Amino acid sequence: MQTSWEEAGWEQLGDGVARRRMPGWDETIGVIAGTTGVMIVDTGATLRDGADLRRAIRGVLGRDVTHVALTHPHFDHVLGTAAFAGVKVFGAAGLGDLLRRGKDVLRHDAIRHGVDRDAAAEAADLLVAPHHHVHDQLTVELGDRQVLLANVGPAHSTHDLAVLVPGRGGSPEIVFCGDLVEESGEPQAGPDALPQRWPGALDRLLALGGEDARYVPGHGAVVDAAFVRTQRAALAARFGVAPS
Repeated sequence: MQTSWEEAGWEQLGDGVARRRMPGWDETIGVIAGTTGVMIVDTGATLRDGADLRRAIRGVLGRDVTHVALTHPHFDHVLGTAAFAGVKVFGAAGLGDLLRRGKDVLRHDAIRHGVDRDAAAEAADLLVAPHHHVHDQLTVELGDRQVLLANVGPAHSTHDLAVLVPGRGGSPEIVFCGDLVEESGEPQAGPDALPQRWPGALDRLLALGGEDARYVPGHGAVVDAAFVRTQRAALAARFGVAPS
């Protein structure tokens, strides 16, 4: 028996579009359903996360995920990917090589942030790297709807991907931002961030979604364009980038 998004613990954002804030690191997982395909945006911090997400989505939609879009290469967003066997995995150009080279870094980072040592090792060993590379923009067909993948980085990481779901039936566009935007805390700039380019990435994000879009951050509540502009200005001031 199928359940609703709300019954399964997800927040419905639009027709066939939902997201879940994961326990632990509060990372956002998105899902976009068309008539012939289902895309998940990011996959969680462990294989167990990925498997739980796969089952939850099947429980609501009655069918399996067919596409994975990875917004950036941090452990809490990518280590569940191997739970989605046989799907098409998309990422910013170069992400695949980075993940293949950086399995040990991901494993250590996951453990440092509290992931069980064995769970982190298993997920890193089985990590699935993207085999569809987004250099600029790429449209993915999910049957009755198209999803636009946009390589808008580097900024928060070396490989930042945004996912735009066009509005329909009068509903606004929805933009999954990854950690380019964070609502539940100050945006985090780790060792792989390119702070000088981050404000420009948010300019591209705003141009992509427009003034009326709903912007879904990597961590925290859904925000609007005004929030993204305010965060862009704060990042520019924080990193000494001239206003646009």
